[in-house]
Amino acid sequence: MTKSEINISVAVPVYNEIESLPELYDRVKTVMDDLGEPWELILIDDGSTDGSSEWIEAISVDDPHVRPVMFARNFGHQIAVTAGMDFSQGRAVIIMDSDLQDPPEVISDLVEKWREGYEIVYAVRTEREGETWFKKTTAALFYRLINRITDVEIPLDTGDFRLMDRQAVDALSQMRERHRFPRAMAAWVGFRQTGVPYKRAARFAGETKYPFRKMLRLALNAITGFSYFPLQIATYLGFFAAGVSIIAIPIVIAFRLVGSPAFLGQATTLIAVLFLGGVQLISLGILGEYIGRIYDEAKGRPLYIVRNPISLENKINPKEGNKKRHDRSHN
Repeated sequence: MTKSEINISVAVPVYNEIESLPELYDRVKTVMDDLGEPWELILIDDGSTDGSSEWIEAISVDDPHVRPVMFARNFGHQIAVTAGMDFSQGRAVIIMDSDLQDPPEVISDLVEKWREGYEIVYAVRTEREGETWFKKTTAALFYRLINRITDVEIPLDTGDFRLMDRQAVDALSQMRERHRFPRAMAAWVGFRQTGVPYKRAARFAGETKYPFRKMLRLALNAITGFSYFPLQIATYLGFFAAGVSIIAIPIVIAFRLVGSPAFLGQATTLIAVLFLGGVQLISLGILGEYIGRIYDEAKGRPLYIVRNPISLENKINPKEGNKKRHDRSHN
């Protein structure tokens, strides 16, 4: 299938999902065949070790709709999402997870909105089966927080499951920062956007690949990538510490003049030093997070390395932007 024949690309990052892959393939194929659009399924193997890599390579031989993108090692889910967009050939690109929590049947609803003229169609979770109250609560709080401290309004209760028109994908492909948060990046580029409600299913098999540690790192990437608020917190803490000291000076003088023993000894001094030292360390830590990200960007390393030459044949250079993209019209 040539590049010009592809209308819809479905990009799916995969990491140790051997139990879910056959079901995922069958359901995606059924939906895409029913749509009647020329399609491709891009499976990005993110360094799997459970047999997922071999399964992907085997199915790509049997079905020309499947295009394998095999990472040389594990680079992370957000990087795999980026690779899916980089290697996609369709006029529309759908990003979804491989654990079947994003039901492939929702693709039809996303495509319908795209045909109406929307460039980005995101799936909105109305229900979330199989997730703990802790994850649901922290996710809800995070999205409300990020919308308060940034100028980017991320739709509430959404994930990476979405359809993007080629024009939006081209715009995102020019954003090559290493610490990525694609759902905020998709909101940042603009275009006409709308949501499609769906019921998020429980994981089909296996265990979650996003424990609390990775969720925390993703949240940190989102905040530092789209907000200066942490830096402003350091400034506020500095002003607060200075204000406390200014207020404390006349109070201490007054107590000393009246002979009060309240501020005698070293305890007060130690508390003040510890407080100021804590403020300074917090401020340095916040600065360090931003400086570390600057250092990562300055190294200029590629976001990922692909080990299978088949995928490299049709890879589009993101820096070339629209020059090598095919017609985007919906006619």
